[in-house]
Amino acid sequence: MSNPDQDSPSHRSPSCKRCFLFCALIIIVLLVVGGAFLYHYIVTGGLRARQKPSALEARVAASLVNFSIPTEFKAMKNPLDATPNGGDVAAGRELYQKNCDACHGFDGTGNTHAGNGTYPPPFDLSHAAIARRNRTDGELFYFIRNGVRNTAMPGWQMPNLQIWQLVAYIRNLPLTAPAPREQTVNPATPAPSEAGAHYVGSAACEKCHEDIYTRWKKTPMANVVRNPKEHPDAIIPDLKSGDPLITFTVDDIAFVYGSKWKQRYFKKVGDDYYVLPAQWDVTHKQWKPYFVKKDWWAEFYPPDNFQRPTGALCDGCHSVNYDIKTKIPSEWNVGCEKCHGPGSEHVKQATAASILCPSRMDYVAANDTCIQCHSQGRTLTNPIDGKYYDWPVGYDVSKKLSDYWKLEDHKLGETTFTHFPDGTAHKNRMQGNDFTTSLMYTHGVTCFTCHDVHGTEYPSQLRKPASSLCLDCHGPSSPNGPFAPSLEAHTHHKAGSAGSECIACHMPKIAETLGDVNVRSHTFHFVSPSETDSMKIPNACNVCHTDKTTAWATSALKSWGDQSPWRVAQ
Repeated sequence: MSNPDQDSPSHRSPSCKRCFLFCALIIIVLLVVGGAFLYHYIVTGGLRARQKPSALEARVAASLVNFSIPTEFKAMKNPLDATPNGGDVAAGRELYQKNCDACHGFDGTGNTHAGNGTYPPPFDLSHAAIARRNRTDGELFYFIRNGVRNTAMPGWQMPNLQIWQLVAYIRNLPLTAPAPREQTVNPATPAPSEAGAHYVGSAACEKCHEDIYTRWKKTPMANVVRNPKEHPDAIIPDLKSGDPLITFTVDDIAFVYGSKWKQRYFKKVGDDYYVLPAQWDVTHKQWKPYFVKKDWWAEFYPPDNFQRPTGALCDGCHSVNYDIKTKIPSEWNVGCEKCHGPGSEHVKQATAASILCPSRMDYVAANDTCIQCHSQGRTLTNPIDGKYYDWPVGYDVSKKLSDYWKLEDHKLGETTFTHFPDGTAHKNRMQGNDFTTSLMYTHGVTCFTCHDVHGTEYPSQLRKPASSLCLDCHGPSSPNGPFAPSLEAHTHHKAGSAGSECIACHMPKIAETLGDVNVRSHTFHFVSPSETDSMKIPNACNVCHTDKTTAWATSALKSWGDQSPWRVAQ
């Protein structure tokens, strides 16, 4: 039998004692080193949300997340229609913009102010990332419904139907912004125009897209120019009023252009159209002369309306696929194929790959779909056969607009026909010039984030009332700003009043369309009263408070207290 006394610490051999002390020392050293590392990690910003996770941490976290998803969710499939133009995708888009866009961004990559400031960063929901991870519909559903602990991803308390609508939209998110233009449809499929597709007209779209077609037919896009012989109600004023400016009759009018701000009248002579010398001011209900003196192209044409054909100056934007040789378009007005490209292949086989869709393009190409006509610029090939064109000849949505079109130049500090001294648009049809200078544009926002050209019940084809549209991304205390606890705290105007409208201050009506009739700026920049004093740019305060001075407006802003003095008086 062993002697118990020999097993006590006092009877252990010297070698055992040394081993024990060595192990204790190792443990102490590890604790000290670990503590020092942790201290260094913390004091050098190791707990910062902006720090990028290491590759090892990201790999381990991804494995744990995948392991946490119940098997039954992995096998689930979306019961809803996920086709790009389906109603469920449209509903999902609304939900995404309201709840997800601030962190995940318009394209799902998470490259946003909020997304770049979270740790770990938001899941990459872009088309390529979802495909790379082989995410199933059920997995996406699980993440949205339950969230992910220890991340910024919450579990959303919404009905299953809405979650599935979100999944449907995520499946149709645009490709990531850096993707080449030719890959925005399908990397393995050439653009429709390159595949031999031809234009078929908007009526060919009605069979499958009846709801969209019906809404579009009522929009200004579908009614830019109208033949009064087919649409007798197209002419707004009375041509027999006896006004001396009216030197023509209804029989002279081949096309009526416009109906919201102004209305002009085109006469056909030979195979060209020319603008008659009087236009109707819709706002003031009066006749005004029409003759262009200041636009860039005026110096290249005789001072006579009947020597200034609309084919070179207008028709490329008022039609689809206008042929400058034959002077005939595939379709008058802004039809489906103006934005989606030739549709014959899509009519034969209705797949996403057989048609161009701006919502699946990168934000530059997507916005160019609208900027091609909603901008002031010059075609790069001017003159063409001796004529100067005021629209991007040769461009279609399968191409790069900057290869055909240059936005109008401006020298800072000068007031011109097109620009205020700071570069803000001075005239109408310059929404694109404004928008490309805005923070909204640089952050990937597109024209159709706010507008639906297929038609809505709201002004300017907005997706919803302006008062609520902006607040989807810029609500009180939003990470996108404003950083105020309530709308009233930000605007200093009573909720529901004209002054509390986001567009009142950030999109004032300062771009001239006809006389004193102005349309909204699209820079989203707040023009201060001091800028009116120094550069004669109309400011948002005095656009509404027309009976007040700029000094009054400046004083009012200073009294708010939360306004930087550098922004109030520059």
